[in-house]
Amino acid sequence: MAFEQRRERMVERLQARGAIERASTADALRSVPRHEFVPPDKRGVAYQDRPLPIGSGQTISAPHMVASMIERLELESGKRVLEIGTGCGYHAAVTAEVVGDENVYSVEYVPALADQARETLTKLGYEIAIRTGDGHEGWPDHAPYDAAYLTCAAESVPPAVVEQIRPGGRVLAPIGDTRQQLVLLTVQADGGTTRETFEGVRFVRMQGG
Repeated sequence: MAFEQRRERMVERLQARGAIERASTADALRSVPRHEFVPPDKRGVAYQDRPLPIGSGQTISAPHMVASMIERLELESGKRVLEIGTGCGYHAAVTAEVVGDENVYSVEYVPALADQARETLTKLGYEIAIRTGDGHEGWPDHAPYDAAYLTCAAESVPPAVVEQIRPGGRVLAPIGDTRQQLVLLTVQADGGTTRETFEGVRFVRMQGG
């Protein structure tokens, strides 16, 4: 079966079980060739709904998790987004399909992963800005952002990331060590936040700090 057909079936399965609610999310997942972001020996399972290893001890998130994070952040065209943890670049590409690639700014701790992500994204026609550095610092040069998300688990949401979000904006992150939960912060006008906690998740641990 061709990769395009596998990708379409993946989206259909996610929609059938309610993992995707927005048409824009479904269209984004249909548009991004996930098999291009995984090692060659994993391409045969690229459209299964599960995380896969990408090297350097890191993983590509399961498609349902990417979709869930996009929808919980209420992303839409034109919103400026900060990603902490570029990894292979897949999550950034799906986000870019929703908001526009000129609105995605991503920080990756591991230089080799940042380089590979830039190469893959450029090959596929994305112009996503990637910085190699410590995600705990965010990326203040392009702030304020409408939303931010972490693709790695932290003990708490980095304060610098929260500070770079405009009032009314949202931050979504897996929080915890061996037991993690997805946490959504909404930034208030006074700089404080409100907090929602969702299901348990498993992400690789955040580096740096």
